[in-house]
Amino acid sequence: MNLQRATRLALYAVLELADQPDQHLSRADIARKFGASGNHLSKVMRELGKAGLVEAVRGVGGGYWFCGNAKRTTLMDVIQIFEPSRFDSAGQREPGKDTDIGRTLNLVLDEINETVHATLNSISIQTMLQIKNRSSQRAS
Repeated sequence: MNLQRATRLALYAVLELADQPDQHLSRADIARKFGASGNHLSKVMRELGKAGLVEAVRGVGGGYWFCGNAKRTTLMDVIQIFEPSRFDSAGQREPGKDTDIGRTLNLVLDEINETVHATLNSISIQTMLQIKNRSSQRAS
């Protein structure tokens, strides 16, 4: 799956912050860890803040923290902030769409799309952190 850079950065940031709920992480720390520009991360964090997933704390010891519900927030919740219509091709005019082959292809692509949506809607931030922790334990 090919997601925009901002979307991936948002997922990285949300997962990193949710994994360290008792700490505030600075924009510079997050940007450095994931090899992103601080300016780009600021834009991403602003959108995550508007969505109620992160909060910024100013001043000494400040930074960002995850304020969402890790059990209920899904990967799709984060993705849709940055790519609200990425998986929706309804209404797009494409050559061949009205042919038998085009209708058949669209039927299959729509089924794939529904599977992707269902999967991304079923994986919570907490589940991702549990997978990360199991993977880390195996690697040790």
